Amino acid sequence: MQLSPIEVAPKSAVSLSIPRLADFTYAEKSSLVSPAVLRGSYRAFEAAVVVLLGFAIAALYVDEPGIAAHGGYWIAYTATAAAVAVTLELLKLYAIPALSTPLSNMPRVVIGLAAAFTALFAALFFLKVSDDFSRVWLAIWFTASVAAIATSRLVLGGLLARLAQQGRLYRRAAIYGSGEVASKLIADLEADMTTDIRICGIFDDRDGRAPALMQGYPRLGGLPDLVNFARSTRLDIVLLALPLSAEERLKAVTGMLAVLPADVKLPAGATPLRFSPNTYSHLGSVAMIDLHDKPITDWGTVSKWLFDKIIAGVALVLLAPVMAAIAIAIRYDSRGPILFRQKRYGFNNELIEVYKFRSMYVDRCDAAASKLVTKDDPRVTRVGRFIRKSSLDELPQLLNVLFGNLSLVGPRPHATEAKAAGRLYGDVVEGYFARHKVKPGITGWAQINGWRGETYTDEKIRQRVAHDLYYIENWSVFLDAYILAMTPLALLTQRDNAY
Repeated sequence: MQLSPIEVAPKSAVSLSIPRLADFTYAEKSSLVSPAVLRGSYRAFEAAVVVLLGFAIAALYVDEPGIAAHGGYWIAYTATAAAVAVTLELLKLYAIPALSTPLSNMPRVVIGLAAAFTALFAALFFLKVSDDFSRVWLAIWFTASVAAIATSRLVLGGLLARLAQQGRLYRRAAIYGSGEVASKLIADLEADMTTDIRICGIFDDRDGRAPALMQGYPRLGGLPDLVNFARSTRLDIVLLALPLSAEERLKAVTGMLAVLPADVKLPAGATPLRFSPNTYSHLGSVAMIDLHDKPITDWGTVSKWLFDKIIAGVALVLLAPVMAAIAIAIRYDSRGPILFRQKRYGFNNELIEVYKFRSMYVDRCDAAASKLVTKDDPRVTRVGRFIRKSSLDELPQLLNVLFGNLSLVGPRPHATEAKAAGRLYGDVVEGYFARHKVKPGITGWAQINGWRGETYTDEKIRQRVAHDLYYIENWSVFLDAYILAMTPLALLTQRDNAY
C-alpha cells in the first residue's frame, strides 16, 4: 500500500540539497495572497495618499478660505494622482518583486513621482493658470508625497517579507509526469528568475519507471495521491507534464483533476505544434496551455466576499424578527434545541458544520441524511413541515455566510450520506465533486431552475449537478444577484418539490 504524500515527503526532502523552487511545507493551508488584488489595492492607496495630501496641505497652507475645495485644485489633485499611478506602473514599480525590495527601487520611485509632478507643473504653465496655484503648496505637496509613499513602501516591504516567509506570495504547484516533458518544464521554471511558482513535488503512476527523485524534487505518489494532496494542503496549480500525443492518458488524468479548485495547465513544450499567441498563458516566461481554471480568483474573490458579507449582514438584521418567531414556535412545538447542526461537504470537499432551524423530532433527527425526507414524513414536526416547505429552516445559514464557510449563492452543500435512488451522489454522477470547486451556497442556479428538494432518482441529482457546474463555469456577481432575486419566486412556485 502506497503511503500518502504527507507521510513520505519530509523523509525524502531532508536528504537532498533543496532546489531553488522547492516548497516542502506540505501541511501549509494558508490562503494565497492574490498579486493582482495586492497590486491594485496598493496602487489605489498611493493615489489616495497623493489626493489627501494635496487637499490637506492646501487647506492648511493656502491663505484663502475654501480654496482647497475649489474645482481647479480638485482637478490638480486627481490628475496628479492618476499621473503618479500611471508613471509608477510604466516603471513596473507595482510588480511584486519591486514592492518586496523598496530600498533598491526607491530612486526609481522618486523619479516617477518627480515626473508626475513635473507634468502637473508643465500643464499649469502651458494652460496659463499657474498664477492661480501656490508654488509653495506644490513644493510641499511633492515633498510630502515622496515622504509618505517612501514610508508606506518600506512598511509594505516588511509585510511582504513576512507573507513570503509564510508562502502566501507564491503559487504552489505539483507536477504530474516524470518524463522528458517534466524535466524540460522544471529546467525552464528554474531558469526564470521572475517566476512566482514553487514546486511541491512530482506525481506519476508508473511505479516501475518513475524515479523517486527528479532534479531534487521527490515523487510523492500517483494520481489518487495527487487528488488527496490537493485536498489536504493548499495547491494552486497542477502542471501536466505529459506529451500531447498521450491522448487517452491526458483525458483520464484531466478528468480526475477537474474536480480540484486549482488551475490545471499543460506546458506548451509538451507538443511541437505552435498555436496563436493568444492561446497561451504564462507562468513567468514559460508558455502554458490552460486546461482548467479556478472559477473565482483575484478581484472576483473580493467582490463575492463583499457581496456575501454585506447582503448576509443586512438580511440578518431585517429577518431577526422572523427568526425569533420561528425559534419561539420550535421551542413550543417540540422538546429539544432550536438549531440543528449538520456536517456537510464544503469547499474542496472539506466537512463544514451547517446551521438550520430544527425541523425534526430530536430522537428522529438524521444528521447524516442517510434517508431522504419524504411527503408526510413522521420524523418532521408540525412547525418543521412549514419551515421546510418555505425554506425558512435555512435562515440560520446566514451565520455560516458571515463565518465564511458558506456563500449566499453556490451549489447547495449536501450531507455526507445523501443518496439518490439508494446510491451516494458521488456514485451516481461522474465528476460529482467538481461542484466543490467553490464555496457552497444557501441558494443556487439549480434551486431556481426547479431542482430543489428531494432527489429520489438518478436524473434529479444529475440535473442538479449539471446546473451547479453551469453556475461555476459562468459565475459573476451579476449572476449571484440574479439568483438571489429569483429565489423568493422559486420558493413560491416549487413548493411541491420540498418536504
